[in-house]
Amino acid sequence: MGSGSEKKRVISLMYHDVVERAAHQASGFASADAALYKLEPDQFERHLAAISNLVPDRPILVTDLMANMIGPAKPWMITFDDGGVSSYAPIADRLEAAGWRAHFFITTDYVGKPAFMSREQIRDLHRRGHIIGSHSCSHPLRFAALPYADLKREWGLSASVLSDLLGERVRIASLPGGQYSRQVVEAAAAAGIEALFTSEPTTRCAEIEGCLVIGRYAIQRGMAPAVAAGMALGQFAPRFRQWLWWEIKKGVKSLGGDYYLKLRESWMEGHN
Repeated sequence: MGSGSEKKRVISLMYHDVVERAAHQASGFASADAALYKLEPDQFERHLAAISNLVPDRPILVTDLMANMIGPAKPWMITFDDGGVSSYAPIADRLEAAGWRAHFFITTDYVGKPAFMSREQIRDLHRRGHIIGSHSCSHPLRFAALPYADLKREWGLSASVLSDLLGERVRIASLPGGQYSRQVVEAAAAAGIEALFTSEPTTRCAEIEGCLVIGRYAIQRGMAPAVAAGMALGQFAPRFRQWLWWEIKKGVKSLGGDYYLKLRESWMEGHN
């Protein structure tokens, strides 16, 4: 990794599942909170069309960024968390129709379970040129609150499972639940993770203990295609709005802890 990685900037979009709203449990986690990040298929199509029409370049892969390969003036990436079965179809098929490749982050305790990808599907995505990474073993929502040993286990074991599955070392990961701390990155680095995607809405990359830390902009159900496309292009207004809302939520989370999560889940159940 180059010594100038702390100066790198990249726009990264964070998607999850693509599934009909009435059957959101069919892919990925079944909670009402998780459903907030699941797009319906026609909405996903509109997102991809809007991005393609506005952004002149294809998305890059994090391996290009890590290797300091020369790319577009405003590089961007697209990622998918959790490992739900919709990552395999329709998501990957639709991306490939556009000539795009993406990053799929797998919660390894759920591989092969209902609503999640199988081992064979994950292998096939890898063969097709997509990046496979860790999304922890068990997806704890208050990830940063775990002891260091548990953090290192979540990263190390999940990466080991995926490495055995793919036949090559997995060194990319994304943070579950959005709760970030320096210790989370230090544990990831100690477990051999070289690039970690967070949920912090920023284009700035940082390097901590040899691990490249990359922020992402979250795409939620109901977000207008033009907003997602504006983020991918690097427009200031949509990125600033998400950053401001993120900072407000971060303060509430730090004060509310588990109570915040329960309150959020209760609110979401009443709006689905």
